Amino acid sequence: MNKFPKIARVESFIVSIPRDTPYLGPLGPGEFINSRGYLIRKGNRSIYPDSDMSVLVKVTAEDGTVGWGETYGIVAPDAVTSIIDDVLGPVSIGRDPRDVMVIQEDLYDMMRVRGFFGGFYMDAIAGVDIAIWDLFGKLVGQPVVKLLGGQRMESIPAYVSGLPAATLEARLEMARGFCARGFDAFKYAAAVSHEGIVNEMRVLRDGLGPKVKLMVDLHWKFTAQEAVQLIGQLEPFNPYFVEAPCQPEDIEGQAHVGANIRVPLALGEEWRTVYEVRPRMERRAMSIIQPEMGHTGISQFMQIARMANAFHVKVIPHASIGIGIFQAASLHATAALANCPMHEYQHSVFDRNLRYVKTTMRCTEGAFVLPEGPGLGIEPHDDVWQFVRAKGAV
Repeated sequence: MNKFPKIARVESFIVSIPRDTPYLGPLGPGEFINSRGYLIRKGNRSIYPDSDMSVLVKVTAEDGTVGWGETYGIVAPDAVTSIIDDVLGPVSIGRDPRDVMVIQEDLYDMMRVRGFFGGFYMDAIAGVDIAIWDLFGKLVGQPVVKLLGGQRMESIPAYVSGLPAATLEARLEMARGFCARGFDAFKYAAAVSHEGIVNEMRVLRDGLGPKVKLMVDLHWKFTAQEAVQLIGQLEPFNPYFVEAPCQPEDIEGQAHVGANIRVPLALGEEWRTVYEVRPRMERRAMSIIQPEMGHTGISQFMQIARMANAFHVKVIPHASIGIGIFQAASLHATAALANCPMHEYQHSVFDRNLRYVKTTMRCTEGAFVLPEGPGLGIEPHDDVWQFVRAKGAV
């Protein structure tokens, strides 16, 4: 019997792809790009890079087979790569990639008593976890979705996330263009809703008609009571969901909003483990959860999604900045779920960066098409290496 190849090497890379228009759209009043290439959105006080930044993870088996992962590196990516290079990678060498969920749990356990149950540490684990799942699938010749308990969906309905145009009129026209291409669900960003959050939903509803699904990301801008009042004003326009109304650490506030509105509440892109999700589930704080593959990795994503199913909560995954590898992982995991009506489509990132990966994955006519092939069915294109940034560089 042939010996199954073990993990021989773990490497990380910082990718920074320039973009003409920053994520979420043109700079607003008082916004500027600082000397490190970051900007702070006044609308939600959050920091973003002026490029598309992520961290790639390469896990190589003893026989030379390579698995690829990706995780968040949009701010201080060297923190993520340092954790991978110094801590996670060395202790993963020699492990059997078929034990991927055990490896994820072991990596979590190593720093549990030091309080590192979130942030950069979990993002680093997510990237390694995704890469090992990809390696596992390639070594056994199966798509990752088949290793997650079975495939329920061949394609996944997509909602258009973000309308990054400078004016409300231009955003409406952008949405109409997507409607013409077969999309029927849209989410706009309150952080850049300079002409008014309620007014933007009114204009989109009047301009797109009653059948289109409309959503708004409130970007943690409000207190719980402010959010309840605002969502009441949005209610006549029949939102499909409202997202992230108050600060993510305010569990009581989230539960208060969920109990006092008549619109589905979506939460969770910033949570990384079932331990963060469970207290919100117990308080019935939401009716939709939005796990972000770049924060959770596949192993935690599946645990979160299955917990959501037990609480009769829908899963509509989040997907943000990257070259597409953690997007592919999110689609594989989503296709195995029983409680997922759609997936986020960050078109301003996904479409422009798809050229930097080799994959059959695409989003067309209102739906994602899953990548084909063993593992995740995706790997970096040769062209992406021109954007790999030296560690420690600006």
